[in-house]
Amino acid sequence: MDFSTTDFTDQLSTAILVLDSQLQVQYFNTASSAMFGVGEKRLAQQYFFTLFQYTDLTSSFFLTALQNRQGFGISDVQAVLLDGRHILLDVTVNLIEQPHLALMLELRQVDQQRKISLESLQQHQHLAARELIRGLAHEIKNPLGGLRGAAQLLEESLNDDQKEYTQLIIAQADRLRNLVDRLLGPYKAPNKKPSNVHQVLERVSQLAQMDNPTQVQFVRDYDPSIPDFSFDPELIEQALLNIVGNAQQVLTEGGQITLQTRILNQHTIHGRRHRLVAAVKVTDNGPGIPPEIKDTLFFPMVTGKPGGTGLGLSIAQTLIHQHGGWIDCESWPGQTAFTLYLPLNNSGEEQCSK
Repeated sequence: MDFSTTDFTDQLSTAILVLDSQLQVQYFNTASSAMFGVGEKRLAQQYFFTLFQYTDLTSSFFLTALQNRQGFGISDVQAVLLDGRHILLDVTVNLIEQPHLALMLELRQVDQQRKISLESLQQHQHLAARELIRGLAHEIKNPLGGLRGAAQLLEESLNDDQKEYTQLIIAQADRLRNLVDRLLGPYKAPNKKPSNVHQVLERVSQLAQMDNPTQVQFVRDYDPSIPDFSFDPELIEQALLNIVGNAQQVLTEGGQITLQTRILNQHTIHGRRHRLVAAVKVTDNGPGIPPEIKDTLFFPMVTGKPGGTGLGLSIAQTLIHQHGGWIDCESWPGQTAFTLYLPLNNSGEEQCSK
């Protein structure tokens, strides 16, 4: 097959590439150039993996396919392109002869629809997990109060040497009660009022830098066009502090946290399209989130930190959910970004088909 001339693949909306045994690009269609955002000269004879800053794919996938003469397909491949765009791909690989053995790749971008479906699934999972934890917490809290009260009564009849045991029981009961209170999560209804999200970010930055043992550098990238809008500044501040605090903890040898704001038009949250949405992004250049907890990151009691309670992100998600918003996370080695999506108002909402 002659890949030097334009053929029917240029009519396809999916990216088609052919790689030789050294994984160098021998052919690409027009959609490939558009997807990667590079010109034809840069794509030609390029080693495939130099087209990414990061991707879940590895060369071993392709070399194994060549060795076994067997194609494969992978869904939901995370990729970061050279221009910083984060995309999600479905990848199909087939073997061809040209006349030498080669790989034909079909890359189909699935970001938007998959993201809407994934967000809906995560929302239902998050709410179900929260209700389960809250139910268990209430069941624990009632007998815990009785246990503490019994220890106090018992303490009155004991001598000083024996009181240290009842004091230990009371202290541990108080510790468990504090944990249960955190499991129950925020119970305060949002006190929404016209507020400035950049003022909240500045307070978060100031508070975080007061407790900054590794001297993490804070970078601001604000969109001044974002107007004041209705939200509870205390609750949004708490959500952001939880996220920024987590970022500081993983940057054990210093690093950078970027606070960014943008305005989005016609953005979908929870299946509803909003005319205007504020996107507040917290990005760190740490090691990334372990793959095994990515899908359950916002569940209560899920954590990748030794000694962590796994409640900070769950509480943050609940706080943003109370504002009709959502927190999304994108992570790979060297970068983790949490984006808070907050509707500027409820006018112009449209129900989106799924």
